[in-house]
Amino acid sequence: MRGISFDIVARLDDRLLIVKILSNVDALSKDNADEVITLAEALGASPLLIGERSGAGEIEESIVYSRFGIPIISLKTLADHLLEGVPPFIFAAPGGLYVKLDGEQLRRAREERSISLGTLAEIAGVSRRTIQMYESGMGAMIDVAIRLEEFLNVPIVTAVDPFSPPAPRGREKVSERVVRAEVDMFGQEVFRILQGLGFSIQPTVRCPFEALSRDERIVILTGLGKDESKLVEKATVVCDIASIAEKCSVIIIERSSSRTNIGGTAIVGRDELSKLTESSCLYELVSERSEDDKGKS
Repeated sequence: MRGISFDIVARLDDRLLIVKILSNVDALSKDNADEVITLAEALGASPLLIGERSGAGEIEESIVYSRFGIPIISLKTLADHLLEGVPPFIFAAPGGLYVKLDGEQLRRAREERSISLGTLAEIAGVSRRTIQMYESGMGAMIDVAIRLEEFLNVPIVTAVDPFSPPAPRGREKVSERVVRAEVDMFGQEVFRILQGLGFSIQPTVRCPFEALSRDERIVILTGLGKDESKLVEKATVVCDIASIAEKCSVIIIERSSSRTNIGGTAIVGRDELSKLTESSCLYELVSERSEDDKGKS
C-alpha cells in the first residue's frame, strides 16, 4: 500500500521485523522513522531499513548504518545474514566505521597475561580510560580492534545484530498524541471510549490502521471504518499484519452491521463499543468475532 510507514512485516520464530525499503535511505523522514519505531515498540518488533545508497554513497555490504535510530543494511547484507548465516561485523557511527568488542573476553585476555591498562593502551594507540570503556562494551575503530586482536592473539570482535530492538524511549502523553493524530470527530470519539475502557492509545498516521490500543495484557491494531468501499481491503490488510504480529485486530464502524468480521478482522459498531464496560469485554468480543471467521473457513 502506498503512503504507509513500512513495507513488510515478517516473522521468523520469535523475531518480528518491521521493514522499510528505500533506494535512497535519505528519503526516510524523522516522522516516518518515529512511527516505525512506535510500531516496533508496541508489537515487540525490530525496525529495519533496507537501502541501496545515501547521499554519501552506496550502502556497503557487511556494514550496519543507522538513521533516526533505525538500523540500515543493504539487500546483500540481509541475504548473507539470513541465508548464509554470515552476520555483519561493522557498524557506521559519527567519526567512521566501528566494530563491537567482547569486553569480557578483552578484560580476561589482558588479566590472564598480566598486561596493564597502560601497556594495552599504548599498543592500541588510545588512552587507559578508552581501554576500560572497551572492556565495558564500547565499540572500537577497526584499526584499533585489529591491533588489539593481533597483540592478544584472541578473537574479541563480535557480530553486529541488525535486528536489534529499538532503544526505549520516553512516551508522550496520550492526550498530546491524540490531538496531533488529525482524525475526525468520529475517530476522536472512538479514542475517548477506548481510553475510558482503560486502553492507552497510540494514534498512527502512515499505517493501514488508525491506532494501537493496548493495556497491560493485549495490543489491538485498531482501524476506523467510514468508507464502505475501502472497508474490505483495509480489514484484510489489518488482519494480515495482526496475524504475523500475533496480535488482535478490530475496525470500529459508525453503526453496527450484519457483518461482524471481514477477512479475520472483527467489526464492531460505535454503539456496541460504547456499551462495553472494561477492556477485557472488547478483547473477548474481538476474539469471538475473529474466531467466527475461522469457523466459517
